[in-house]
Amino acid sequence: MNTAMTTVAMRKKLVDYMKVADDKKVKAIYTMVEDEIETGLQRRKLIQAERDHYLSGEGKSFNWEEVKQMATDKRKRRAI
Repeated sequence: MNTAMTTVAMRKKLVDYMKVADDKKVKAIYTMVEDEIETGLQRRKLIQAERDHYLSGEGKSFNWEEVKQMATDKRKRRAI
């Protein structure tokens, strides 16, 4: 592998390769990264759900003083 190759170039080569790779190799590569792909999708869904909750007016937000107080007061942390 060329160590001077940028990650952008690596991504392009991988995308190009995946277009022509045989099924066995595609499955093997997918198996290697499957957990990361699923975790990323779950994380995005969670973030979107939290955002939607906040934008609907149902989410709770805190000002900077409240955040600092919760960080230093163990009893306040449980209030979240």
